[in-house]
Amino acid sequence: MSTRKAAVIDMGTNTFHLLLVELNGVGFKTIYKEKIPVKLGQGGISQNQLAPDAQKRAFHTLKHFKNLIDGEHIDQVFAFATSAVRNAENGEDFVTRVKEEIGIEIHVISGEEEAQLIYEGINLSGSLNGHVNLMMDIGGGSVEFIIGTSQEVFWKRSFEIGGQRLLDAFHYHDPILPEEVEKLEAYCGEKLQPLIEAIQFYKPTGLVGASGTFDTLTDIYFESMLQCKLTGQHVFELPREDFERIFDLLKSKNREERLKIPGMIAMRVDMIVVASCLIEFILRYVPVESIVCSHYSLKEGAVSRLLAEKSAI
Repeated sequence: MSTRKAAVIDMGTNTFHLLLVELNGVGFKTIYKEKIPVKLGQGGISQNQLAPDAQKRAFHTLKHFKNLIDGEHIDQVFAFATSAVRNAENGEDFVTRVKEEIGIEIHVISGEEEAQLIYEGINLSGSLNGHVNLMMDIGGGSVEFIIGTSQEVFWKRSFEIGGQRLLDAFHYHDPILPEEVEKLEAYCGEKLQPLIEAIQFYKPTGLVGASGTFDTLTDIYFESMLQCKLTGQHVFELPREDFERIFDLLKSKNREERLKIPGMIAMRVDMIVVASCLIEFILRYVPVESIVCSHYSLKEGAVSRLLAEKSAI
């Protein structure tokens, strides 16, 4: 069976991911992966700009990724950018410069495409069952919600209320104040009205969270249970009561104290509080006993496209 190599670059608002894979027709093997907290949205996202410092960090990281890709002699590269670049007035200039100076062509994907790729990634992980699930992926710039089963998507939408945006708008005190949490939840109630209506219509019975915040929440949970995640496991369960316990912990601590929580990582420490507020809000509408956490998301969705030989991302 012939194998071929491919690279996926997911340029998120907060984190850049590189995934180098070997495709063998039916599945894939990860050769290498890396994530770097570029914070592309920092200092500009609320003004729809990519700040100069953020661009500098992005260039530095993309050059590093390009070296790794070239080192593996990979010529099939899929690079895509999401919310921060999608909404930035200087996003097009940034994309042009990356092509000219580094030789990476970036696809700026729409919120709809992003939601679809996240669904495909979650589905590839084996997180879905025959039931109707609400899937969510909390990015730095946008949050994607999908309602569907392993067979089909009933509804999907991207909302520009990601972690960096919520952080800029509501998290002024550390630890976060109860009234800041209240304001954030009221804001979500306003912005997520179409989602709430879709939940009432399709009545999902399960909640699946994709990567990012959910990875860190499950890491904290596993550490607290003194357990290890198994290598090669892509789906984890986070009981509702344990999520609530962790959420109370996160709300009561400042940044320095949060960093000391076993399982916490530095790149997630700022955004995890507002992201958890959003999860708490969603649990009002999908009151599950445990949250299914998929380690696969957007970049694995891109890999599933490559496996299906549809290279039009």
